[in-house]
Amino acid sequence: MSASNNAVQEQSLSLSLKAWTGLGLVRPECVLANSRGDLFTADWRGGVAHMHSDGSQTFYAAQPIDGEVLKPNGIALRKDGSFLLAHLGAELGGVFSLQRDGSTRPVLREVDGIALPPTNYPLEDAQGRLWITISTRLKPRALGYRNTCSDGFIVCMDDPNDPKSARIAADGLGYTNEIAFDPTGQWLYVNETFTRRLSRFPVRPDGSLGSKEVVTEFGAGTYPDGMAFDVEGHVWIVSIVSNRLIRVSPSGEQTIYLEDVDANHLAWVEEAYQSHSMGRPHLDGVKSKQLSNISSLAFGGKDLRTGYLGCLLGESLATLHMPVAGHPPIHWNY
Repeated sequence: MSASNNAVQEQSLSLSLKAWTGLGLVRPECVLANSRGDLFTADWRGGVAHMHSDGSQTFYAAQPIDGEVLKPNGIALRKDGSFLLAHLGAELGGVFSLQRDGSTRPVLREVDGIALPPTNYPLEDAQGRLWITISTRLKPRALGYRNTCSDGFIVCMDDPNDPKSARIAADGLGYTNEIAFDPTGQWLYVNETFTRRLSRFPVRPDGSLGSKEVVTEFGAGTYPDGMAFDVEGHVWIVSIVSNRLIRVSPSGEQTIYLEDVDANHLAWVEEAYQSHSMGRPHLDGVKSKQLSNISSLAFGGKDLRTGYLGCLLGESLATLHMPVAGHPPIHWNY
């Protein structure tokens, strides 16, 4: 069901910033919102930043693991108010539980007998299973910034309290990034950042995945990272580097609603990507007018019409008025 790049439509950059939310955040790559008006972001001070509905902020610091400060990339909010952190360590990863009093414990550190590489994103489903993404097995990870990358994988943990229940559910992915269930819960969507694809898997009742389908492929300058579904069943894709926000229809058509990037910088990154020489400087030195390498999207507000953009380089969250309401995520009423 892949749509060609020719299906991309421009919306004259119809979304504009209406505010900034949060202060002093450190690499707020992943952002979550709930019905209470709270926002939560991963934070490389080693924990989770909580922006309360009254404008105040709290930081929940995780305990170091093996002497290393945790570097949460993706996070998940749980029913009891605790968090799951995907640790993007220099050499190793894993998923850890963080209570608001700072209590920290490992949830999963290995699968199928191998230690988890730097870990990207955790997600719980309606059945209580935990899904985890690993972008690449390569060291350093920057070697995976290639269109030839195909060693990313997805882990399913049938019982989050039993590490032995973890298994590799899908493998051979092109730099696995965020995952999300569609509103029906029947499909697991995944961004493959450096093969520039949005793909999906049918989810069987037992938690196993069917064959992968490519929903759409992205063109020059788009590196899909985060995603969120809206109430109409479209998925919004967030691209690093180009600071693009793209709405993808169920049949794969793409509409760009937002972009903020210097054209010369984007061309420099694209040249490196095509020549297989892309590295950290191409991600860490993004040139733009306002946005700081956006990486994720959360729909929030009472009507789910406010968009909050996580980012890799900024200290606050760009805040937008969205043209359509978001589909409530699983943690919406937590």
